[in-house]
Formats: sequence, C-alpha cells, structure tokens
Amino acid sequence: MFQSYLFPISYAFMTFPVAALFFTLPFLIVQYRKHGYINKIRAVVLYLLLLYLLNAFYLIMLPMPASRHNLPPSGNTIQHIPLQFIQEILKEGNFSAQQPSSYLALLREPAFLQTVFNIVLTIPFGLFLGYYFRTRWVVCILLSFSLSLLFEITQITGIYGIFDYPYRIFDVDDLITNTLGGMIGFRIALWISGLLPKIEQLDNHEDLAAKRVTFTRRSIAFMLDAFVWLTGLTLLNALSVSGAFWISTSVFCLLVPCLAGGRTLGKWIVRIRISTQRERLRLWMLITRYLLLYGLLIGMNRLILVSSQLDGLTSALATVIRIAVLLGDMAFSIHLFIGIFKKKRVLFYENISQTCNVITWPEKKQESAKDVTNSVVN
Repeated sequence: MFQSYLFPISYAFMTFPVAALFFTLPFLIVQYRKHGYINKIRAVVLYLLLLYLLNAFYLIMLPMPASRHNLPPSGNTIQHIPLQFIQEILKEGNFSAQQPSSYLALLREPAFLQTVFNIVLTIPFGLFLGYYFRTRWVVCILLSFSLSLLFEITQITGIYGIFDYPYRIFDVDDLITNTLGGMIGFRIALWISGLLPKIEQLDNHEDLAAKRVTFTRRSIAFMLDAFVWLTGLTLLNALSVSGAFWISTSVFCLLVPCLAGGRTLGKWIVRIRISTQRERLRLWMLITRYLLLYGLLIGMNRLILVSSQLDGLTSALATVIRIAVLLGDMAFSIHLFIGIFKKKRVLFYENISQTCNVITWPEKKQESAKDVTNSVVN
C-alpha cells in the first residue's frame, strides 16, 4: 500500500522545479511589494508550502486512468454517510471488544490506513495556517474543509471534464478526516511556535534604507517595464508612426520617470526608483542614463535586427557593424557579470549619469515597524 504513495510523491518532487519556476516571479513581486525585500525564512516556508500542495494534489489524483475516455464506475460515486469509515474498519478487522488481539489487527487494515492517510494528508496544511499565516482556529477549519472539498469535487468531476467519468468517489468521510487533520496540524503549530522564528517579527530589525537593490529586483522591474514599453511600441508601429521606437522610449523612459519621481511602472511595483546621491534627480541624468541603456545598448541591437536599417550599405560595412554590435554585447555581458559580484554593483551608464536605484518604502510602514521593534525590546 505504501508503494502507491511513493509513486505520486516522486512525481511531486520531479515537477517541483517547474512549478517553482512559475511561482518565483509572482512570489518575488509580492515579497518586494509587501515586505520590501526577500526574507530567507519566509521564502523557505512558502516554497515548502508549494511542495506540500504538489504532493497533496498528486496523492489525491494519481494514478489516473490510462485514457480520458475511461469506463463509468460500477458502483455509487458518492458516499454520503458520515463516519462510515468506522464501520468499515471494525468490519474488515473483525474487531471484538473481548479479544485484545483484534486491536492490533485494526492497524493493518486498509480502511484504517486510508483513514490515517486522510488525516495525515492535511496536517502540514494546518501547520502552515497556524505558523505562517497565523489564522484563527475557525478559519483553519473552513480552509481545511475547503481544501478537502476542492479535492473531492476535482475527483467527482473527472478533473473537471478531462475524463469522461469519475475515477474516484466523493466521500463525505474524507471531508471529515481531512478537516480533522488540518486542525491537528494547527494545534501542533501552536505548540511548536515558541521554538521557531516569529513570522510577525521577521522584518523588525531590517533596515531597508541600508539594503542594496539587487540585480534580481532590477531585472523584474525591467521585464515589467519592457512589457509596457513593447506594447506601446507595437501600437505605434501598427499606426505606422514614424520614429515609433524613439517616441515610445522617450515617453516611457524620460517623461514618466520625470513626472513620477524617478519611477516607472515596473520600479513602482517592486518599490524602487531612480535617484542620485549627490543632488536631486535632474532631467539630463535621466537622458544620459536611458540614452546609454536604450539608445546605445538596445538601439545598436535593433540596428541589426531590423534588416531595413542596413539597406544601402555595402556588405563589408554591414559586416563590420554586426561584428561591432556583437563585441559590444559581449563587453556589456562581461561588465554586467562582474557588476553582479562587485560590492558597489554600479554599471557604466549609472556611473556616467550619476544615477542609481534605491528602495522606496512608505514612511508610515517604516514608523510602524520601528514601533513594533521598540515594543518588543521594551
């Protein structure tokens, strides 16, 4: 019986890297937006939650029928009698109150092991609710019941129509035992919470003003900005506007940051902005920064990607331009790689334009964090 559990667990671990890849971007955005930085303990807990949900899903759904055109079930697809599992355990184990030897026999019966599995399945869920999310016990009951109901509905619908017929029954006892497992996990979380780091105090001693803006954070802001920027560029090209590249770049990279205090949409989402350590941010700094970044780096690559740009040039000159662009890309890649590991992490266009990225955090949140820290210390 335990072999049937190892099969879906192995699938969960194999697919976890793929799920984590899709989970990482929204996770980073939420963490930067909500907390201002990435806390390692919080990251570990949330990735463990993702791994648990994958294991729970595969344990409930696997193995699946060989074909989506599966045969209809031979019996009832809904077991609606509460606590029916107790009668099944007693019946299969030939339980007798006068025979103590029958007590141990119950532990080996499939019905008993299935009940234990259903309870154990949601114990980690209750742990996460009690420790990380700090829910109340009523909320834990509702969420554990909802998770179990989601599993049962997924089964009874043949994974929402993927299969012609259900291949598992809807069992009301699963709702009961899963909810019980969630509450057990919730109580365990309350018992061991004193031995683990306090989730609500993880950010108390973090000085966001002293933290550097990582390249990961900058890359996320760039990807979000690039989506908006390319959308505008595509729209201008569709309208056959001449100079669409330079218009969209000027509006998004110069006009928007000037009006928004050094922020673009992507930078606002991850709570960073363009600033300068010497004086207030000036227009010439933004022009220099983005002329080097978008005009030079992206513009020179656009020169060779758009075939019409090199029309009218001799093949020798066009080849020289392509080689120069390739060398420029290689030089910037090396410069970026070195910058990642350098302490200051200042790129050439930032050094020339005298600009940098800094973390922005609402003053109210900073004051509340200090108040919490002071109350803990006092």
